[in-house]
Amino acid sequence: MPWERTDTVDDVTEWERTDRAATVRIRRRPDDEFVVRVDRLEQAPEGPAYERTTATDREAAEAAAADLRERYDTDEG
Repeated sequence: MPWERTDTVDDVTEWERTDRAATVRIRRRPDDEFVVRVDRLEQAPEGPAYERTTATDREAAEAAAADLRERYDTDEG
């Protein structure tokens, strides 16, 4: 299932799965590191999930977000 970039404001970039059951977000912290997380809803066909990691720079955060989108993708759609 594809992901759509839904938000890029200030220090936050977010993608939403097209079934709207999961999001991946990159957020810049005050110390200039990045938090990357996936949040999948309770109502998602695969059930709920939450995973969070940190990255030292934007490039690493983008790579981590791409990995999460791939791992939390679904074959439906």
